[in-house]
Amino acid sequence: MQEILKRIEKAHDFIQRQSNLKPQVAIILGSGFSGWISGLKQIFNLSYSEIPGFPTTSVIGHDGHLILADLEGFPILIMQGRFHYYEGLSMQELSIPVRVFKLLGIKTLLLTNAAGSINRNYTPGDIMIISDHINLVQNNPLIGPNAEDFGTRFPDAAKIYTNELQQIALLVSVKHGIRTHNGVYVFVSGPVFETPAEIRMMRTLGADAVGMSTVPEAITACHAGINVLGISLIANLASGMADHELTHEDVMKTMDQVSPKLHGILSELVLKLAALS
Repeated sequence: MQEILKRIEKAHDFIQRQSNLKPQVAIILGSGFSGWISGLKQIFNLSYSEIPGFPTTSVIGHDGHLILADLEGFPILIMQGRFHYYEGLSMQELSIPVRVFKLLGIKTLLLTNAAGSINRNYTPGDIMIISDHINLVQNNPLIGPNAEDFGTRFPDAAKIYTNELQQIALLVSVKHGIRTHNGVYVFVSGPVFETPAEIRMMRTLGADAVGMSTVPEAITACHAGINVLGISLIANLASGMADHELTHEDVMKTMDQVSPKLHGILSELVLKLAALS
């Protein structure tokens, strides 16, 4: 843990030197969401490899840049691409960006991802506002010595995803003409897509969508007292629900088809979050 804390401190000090602005909202862009930044005024753009102590990403669709952007006068911190457990990183390493955000003064974190539908009423192109999650990996970034400077030993997970922010996201999504749901996200390690039997199990447990990210970041943010909003784009039908083999290309294809509406949603939503913070 001491080594992780040193990496967090190094990353924080380096990022803080890049600008005097104090963003209060951060967003982590998942698979296919990265194109949103193209219309933003960038204040700085750092490759993850430039940031001391930061992990690096190796997944197609995750560009690997930390960006400070101006959105109608509000500074917004953006991770263009995230880190995943299946890349071989420890849960403690996955906690680094969110804990750096905390030290930088971030109050609200928007987490985006692409997910597979478990709920039979969801179709690719829909949006799911995350109301809760199930952690099937049964590992999390708080295992080990508690980082006392960030939060309590036993944080309450009952309200990880802030209710007020869910309602705002729901209204914005519907306004932009995308079919939207509230639902439960289930976190699996990947990188193998789930088996049909696993999907049936998840549906029985009450999950609506499945993915390989987001939950470690949400837990870390909860521990640090950061408000969390999670949004999943339903990019594909889960295993056993489609008549063809699942591929990462399926995910990217769906993202490309709905990206114009997604970009509009993100711009309006992030602006509302910044005004609240």
